[in-house]
Amino acid sequence: MPPTTYFASSAGAQTAMTIAAAALLAACLLSVPSSHAALTTEAIVPVAKAAQASIVNIVSVRKTQLGVERPSIPFFEDPFFRRFFGEEFERRFRVPRERREQGLGSGVIATADGYIVTAHHVVEQAEEIKVLLPDKRSFAGKLIGSDPKTDVAVIKIEASGLPVLPWGDSSRLEVGEVVLAIGNPFGLNQTVTMGIISAVGRANVGIVDYEDFIQTDAAINPGNSGGALVNLKGELIGINTAIFTRTGGYMGIGFAIPSNMAKSVMTSLIKHGKVVRGWLGVSIQEVTQELAKEFGAPDLTGALVTDVTEDSPAGKAGLKRGDLLTAFNKLPIRDPVHLRGLVAETPPGTIVVLSVLREKKALEVRVTIGEQPREVAAVRGPLEALPGEHALAGVTVEPLTREDARRLKLKAGVVVSEVDPESPAAQAGLLEGDVIREINRKPVRSIADFERIAGALAPKARALLLITRGRATVFLSITPG
Repeated sequence: MPPTTYFASSAGAQTAMTIAAAALLAACLLSVPSSHAALTTEAIVPVAKAAQASIVNIVSVRKTQLGVERPSIPFFEDPFFRRFFGEEFERRFRVPRERREQGLGSGVIATADGYIVTAHHVVEQAEEIKVLLPDKRSFAGKLIGSDPKTDVAVIKIEASGLPVLPWGDSSRLEVGEVVLAIGNPFGLNQTVTMGIISAVGRANVGIVDYEDFIQTDAAINPGNSGGALVNLKGELIGINTAIFTRTGGYMGIGFAIPSNMAKSVMTSLIKHGKVVRGWLGVSIQEVTQELAKEFGAPDLTGALVTDVTEDSPAGKAGLKRGDLLTAFNKLPIRDPVHLRGLVAETPPGTIVVLSVLREKKALEVRVTIGEQPREVAAVRGPLEALPGEHALAGVTVEPLTREDARRLKLKAGVVVSEVDPESPAAQAGLLEGDVIREINRKPVRSIADFERIAGALAPKARALLLITRGRATVFLSITPG
């Protein structure tokens, strides 16, 4: 399990918190009638027992090159010796040093004929994979495919009639649901821990490209990676993948890949040998308070379209810059990361209905999802529009050169060459090198356009800039003080 650093309390504070939590839990249990406690136990035990039968232990073997070691030979470093014998000696006697590293992890039996889903980092660069079943049978595992962007991998063993966990719908999970984490922490096979779902939709954690994690306080430790997160219906709702830790061990926060994402990736790997992701063809950003006012959004959910790729599914469907996407097939869109995951999990060729707020009017747009092109790299996180006043006074611009236009794939705009550090523009986050493309939805093609549009702005009037920074295109809402 990859280590992740997280700010934590001191050891003394943690101990105090643990004692307080234990006291609170004891008080709660004492206040519950014994019949209820028995019912809870009766509900958990069969779920744990059934789930354990589908959890496997995965041992991966990697070879690590440590360099070479040279026998100690007198005069070997002598230039005369090396001139006549050094090259031949190096070729014959330098001994490569290798170390076989063994990694431990977990996996979930996904099909009765031997397909097993696990975490990518459990089998990454493995030369040998060994799978140990709960009934003590051992099999050689074959890697079918692996996806580092979601940390999901699929391996296959030659077996049949295996017990399978039913897939749950991770989109319906709610904070507070009781869950079980099952795996092989530290090689301790068939370990079951219990907790609740602490949060859903965790993103921007920095673990993988596509993040929509389930956060849980069920104890997860090294070796749990690739194991199951199960609800009390006995359904697989997540694949355990990472923890926040400063010690390498459990500290109360663990993450699981949602079952819907894991199932989609697994299906694609089995069917195509690679992950085929859906593609919409838009650049999007988060909705801030200022942008919500500009676009008439009722709240800060959804994803704001900042650019539409020509001839993309979005372009063909008529989506426009400035559209606020609020729902995907009736499912409310939380934020750009959520939308990105929904699109990626949708098979190409699927027709979806997007709920759109355009110029403060609600409408629906039908889009046929395409296949993500190979050249589409991992998308950078959305640029946050910085709060504060924003005025064009103190901003110096220059024409967009042909080289910059070609590099940024822009047809027009003006480049910010200087920003007065004491100006509201600097406080608002406008930077040298930003390309201003629009002011109040009016195109800025030249210095003359910039002067004309900026000169017509009222001193206290809000304005909206469309800028390109690097490869990102974003809106900046301007609110004079």
